[in-house]
Amino acid sequence: MKTTIKMLLLSTVLTTGLSGCKASNEALPQADDGYQTYIHTGDSFKHLQFTDIKNQAVRFDANHKKLVILFATWCSDSQRLLSELKQSELLTQAELTIVAIGREETNTTLEQFNETMQLPIHFVADPNRDIYNTYANKGIPRVILLDERNRVMQTLIGEQPNTLSKLNWN
Repeated sequence: MKTTIKMLLLSTVLTTGLSGCKASNEALPQADDGYQTYIHTGDSFKHLQFTDIKNQAVRFDANHKKLVILFATWCSDSQRLLSELKQSELLTQAELTIVAIGREETNTTLEQFNETMQLPIHFVADPNRDIYNTYANKGIPRVILLDERNRVMQTLIGEQPNTLSKLNWN
């Protein structure tokens, strides 16, 4: 009996703890999920240049739309979204700059992740959540689509399959 109860408790902890890719210090979502997005359609994106994991400068110029993905390598929803990106037409769009910002990640963890993923995009480390905290309070992956003037066109939380198909980027 005690073994059965322990197994049920362990199963519950694992199931709820892995849903939604929340860090261990984040509370599980309530009925309204508690997710806050601090940037909205029409707002200007605050970060206009980054240094990626290859030490290349990435500047958000006025000639391209941008797709910013806030994610974590350990998150199954983030892994799924980036796998979907790998299979999508978005990678073939010359007028689209794609930047994936690794929340609580280092250059090393992102380099290791992309050795497996093999995505031809810019990866940027955000080890202390400095970038992430500007745009949201919790929940990954986050997708932010920007126009040529770096204004937000759309924001999405990518915890469900096929999030990228919901982008209105044309």
